[in-house]
Amino acid sequence: MFSRCRTGCLLLLIIAARPAAAQGGGTGGTLDFYLGHALQNSPLLKDYQNQLLVGQIDSQLIHASYQPQVNGNSTNIYAPLVHGYGYDQAISNGGDFTTVVAVTKTLVGQRHLDAQYQTIRLQNQGVSNAARISEQDLKRSVTAQYITTYGDLQQLGFNRDIYALLEKESALLKDLTEKNVYRQTDFLAFLVTLKQEALLLRQLEIQFRNDHGTLNYLCGIVDTAANFLTDPAIELQSLPDISSSIFFRQFHLDSLKLRNDRSLIDFSYRPKANLYADGGWSSSLMYEPYKNFGVSFGITLSVPIYDGHQRKMQYSKLDIAERTRSGYREFFTSQYSQQLAQLSQQLNATEELIGQINDQVRYSQTLIEVNGKLLGTGDAKIADYILALSNYLNAKNLLTQNNITRLQIINQINYWNR
Repeated sequence: MFSRCRTGCLLLLIIAARPAAAQGGGTGGTLDFYLGHALQNSPLLKDYQNQLLVGQIDSQLIHASYQPQVNGNSTNIYAPLVHGYGYDQAISNGGDFTTVVAVTKTLVGQRHLDAQYQTIRLQNQGVSNAARISEQDLKRSVTAQYITTYGDLQQLGFNRDIYALLEKESALLKDLTEKNVYRQTDFLAFLVTLKQEALLLRQLEIQFRNDHGTLNYLCGIVDTAANFLTDPAIELQSLPDISSSIFFRQFHLDSLKLRNDRSLIDFSYRPKANLYADGGWSSSLMYEPYKNFGVSFGITLSVPIYDGHQRKMQYSKLDIAERTRSGYREFFTSQYSQQLAQLSQQLNATEELIGQINDQVRYSQTLIEVNGKLLGTGDAKIADYILALSNYLNAKNLLTQNNITRLQIINQINYWNR
């Protein structure tokens, strides 16, 4: 009676399969914890933030370049005559001494100025969108690695419980073998199973630590400890309209950029005017130099007439770029729909398989319970118990793998949804 009770109690360890047994030492970690560190430590995201700051400065530079430009200019030339030799005084005046303050301003229409500002805005929006896509990529990679590591932890915890059970059963079976209830060869076969489980447990521990180290590496966390991980608890998000996707937004930004580039080409062929004024002292020192203080002002005008049809060529380049953009957009739209449909199909198939595996796990549990009760009384073969235990292990491991696969598929779908 004692042996039967003992065996039945130990079997409860298998059914429970507590993941907490795998936590070991160290502090706990959640998916949000690792995502937060990854986003905070990413040099690429910091690079994008700095590019946005540079874009703000570029906008200020455009504004400053069309403000009046003030420069101090000084030109001092002396052309002496030595024994009648030297530059013709009618040309050189013996020298030229000029010190003035010059003010220049380029006249530009507000629409032209707005087009230049629009260039900077579109660049900043492109950088911002690229940063969001990079953030999505980083979240997907970290989440995928977290799920993989969490799956290692689940298998490690389950196999630790199994190993603990086998160790306790080993003492019982050894006692029954010494009483000639079981043959020595059957008990040795059980010990082989125990050793195999010990090797598998060690392999799972190494795999968990390696995958956990990779997770820390992706997040920029300098830590070699393999900590306990909580359930990622990710849920399938609703599918957005493709036009609202950040991946599709880049095609819209490219379209606006090409349209703005066409406007800039048009503005570059309009007449250009610059105002000029200066004031100061300019003299040849030939006659009353103290009176050579004055001012001057003027305007320069440039009107494009002919440039070898370069404007038409630039338009052609923009047309080619637009065809390229349209091709990429159509391909992305097709691939987006196809990939989501494929992932949804995989998710449904995996969830259906998980349901079937759960049935197999329940059948395996029942078989183990029956064999466990008979094993304690010597009415069951050790080989049958080992086979039932092996089937249960395979079913549970397969269940864990498919649960992890399900989470990975959800992560892939959510990558397009965030």
